[in-house]
Amino acid sequence: MARRPTRHTPDTDRTAPPRGARPSKLGPLSAWFRPWRTRDTVVAGLAAGISALLLCHRLLPNPMGIGTLVDSFAPWLGVAVPLVALPALLGRCRAAVLLLVPALIWALVFGTAVPPNGRNEAGGVKVVTQNLYASNSEPKATLGDLSRTGADLVGLQEITSRTRSVATEALRESHPHHVAVGTVGLWSRYRLSDVRAVDLGLGWTRAVRAVAHAPHGKIAVYVAHLPSLRPDLVEQRDRGLRKLATAVAGETVEDVVLLGDLNTATTDRALRSLTRRLPNVAGEVTAGFGFTWPDTFPAVRLDHVLSRGVRVADAEVVDTRGSDHRAVRATLSG
Repeated sequence: MARRPTRHTPDTDRTAPPRGARPSKLGPLSAWFRPWRTRDTVVAGLAAGISALLLCHRLLPNPMGIGTLVDSFAPWLGVAVPLVALPALLGRCRAAVLLLVPALIWALVFGTAVPPNGRNEAGGVKVVTQNLYASNSEPKATLGDLSRTGADLVGLQEITSRTRSVATEALRESHPHHVAVGTVGLWSRYRLSDVRAVDLGLGWTRAVRAVAHAPHGKIAVYVAHLPSLRPDLVEQRDRGLRKLATAVAGETVEDVVLLGDLNTATTDRALRSLTRRLPNVAGEVTAGFGFTWPDTFPAVRLDHVLSRGVRVADAEVVDTRGSDHRAVRATLSG
């Protein structure tokens, strides 16, 4: 008798469910209920790491200023959430839901800075601080932009002998009173007195103090420029912050304002040594994050208006031409 030929089953039959098995009621969602995989562990670890950095970045060790750099760019840690979430969702990782934790933490810590304050009060004493930039090729344009803010007190940092002369000439009519020491200066509508340099322990003068005789009373005005936010200069910068804090702590005038490029971010742990003496109210009422550097795409706020004894009615970041920093303007009232 002839042998009956063997019947071959198509490959698709080999993966077919057993006869009588019921199809999954979850359909496409069944992929989310697979056993825990390596990629889930990785995503869960990243979610935990981002959350820890958002909450505890100021506790990181600070060798060579590494902790300071993380502090300075802490708001940008939130970008890591969508960067991790996208591939996690595409890969149907169950752990993707854990990324909601760092997203919520970011919203609670930094989200309150996003809505604009919507205020711009008239009256009071208007102040503005600007790093004029030593290599500024159009200082007249920068000063023109500052004049249009209507500021009564203009604090400038990183001035040179050339830009000092330009500033004096450009602001002669509107701000006839001025003082410049080293690379910082103050131009004022009001009479200035009791001028003195402030020692920041840097070996050269980068801070000045003067009393402005404003209509509502005296204001002690400090203008300062601290060393750059570089790992090799962090120690010098921190020393300068401590020296400034000591100076303003001993200030005898009740109303005090500091206009400066402090090269210290609002989120930097080191700034606390100074804001304990001079609260950063202007930073709190500034619309958005208030980043000032670099000018083309601000990523961090290095420029500040700190004050005590006066109410900060409003504040804003001002885009100016010629400098690599944006300016910060604020209105102070008694």
